[in-house]
Amino acid sequence: MRKAASTEATATNLDPLRPSPPPAPGTPPPMPRGVRTSPLGRREVAGVPYGLRVLQEGYSRPQPDGSVRADGSVSLVRGGPVTALVDTGGPWARRRLLELLGEEGLSPEDVTHVVCTHGHSDHVGNINLFPGATLLVGLDLSRGDGRYLPHGLAAGRPYVLHPGHLEVTATPGHTANHVSLVVRGTSLGTVVVAGDLFEREEDEEEWRALSEDPRRQERSRRRVMAMADVIVPGHGPPFRVFREWGDGEAPWEEEEEEEEEEEEEEGDATTGDGRKGHGHSPRGGGTPGDVPREEESGTGDVPKS
Repeated sequence: MRKAASTEATATNLDPLRPSPPPAPGTPPPMPRGVRTSPLGRREVAGVPYGLRVLQEGYSRPQPDGSVRADGSVSLVRGGPVTALVDTGGPWARRRLLELLGEEGLSPEDVTHVVCTHGHSDHVGNINLFPGATLLVGLDLSRGDGRYLPHGLAAGRPYVLHPGHLEVTATPGHTANHVSLVVRGTSLGTVVVAGDLFEREEDEEEWRALSEDPRRQERSRRRVMAMADVIVPGHGPPFRVFREWGDGEAPWEEEEEEEEEEEEEEGDATTGDGRKGHGHSPRGGGTPGDVPREEESGTGDVPKS
């Protein structure tokens, strides 16, 4: 979920009565121009073939002693051949997760894919309930008895679960390997299950203090804001996104392209590759440029009947 250098830092950053320090010079404005949000007001979004239900709304509650009580959102995407669970909550809620699945008429064996947006304990705590599923934890993709698979996420290519409907996209910042699930074609448009890319709606008071790389996270947040009609955050209820600039390029995209070019130039001067240490090579022995055969053929990762 959230890592701090010390207990004192955690208490300071998460104290709801103490304002967060101002952003560094050059930090983009809190909300992109032409975007507004509002609470969704419910936990379910219908769709064909895929609908989404938030089984557990995440929360984060600072305590008087400086600690934080928290757990992550858990979302179920189903309807087509893929049944996906996005994040699994903390291990302290193992029994509750089984109950929530049971209320949907499911057992762990019915889940074909588990997508953990990142590796913090309140998001991956119950992944061992799903040994038969395809598992994606950040940028680690595995299946079966420890078989790690190559993919193109680190190179900017989505990992496709069902072409045209479900895909995972890299959204680095909160952690370097953070990912989000994109669900297209619901009754409300595109839903992005975003993990801790967004702590909650109107989270500007806290997300930067919890980020490994605020500049990258800001870019990831803007990109998701430009595509999503609904966002499921990591520690709050889902919310709607309304864009008011119409069709075409988002008003901040040109600024972001300039920032990325500047960072690449800095990287070339220091590391020679412009990636600044954020590349990832899957354990399966491939390179970030390798793509599973099902992606190359355009069939996605839909389970074979």
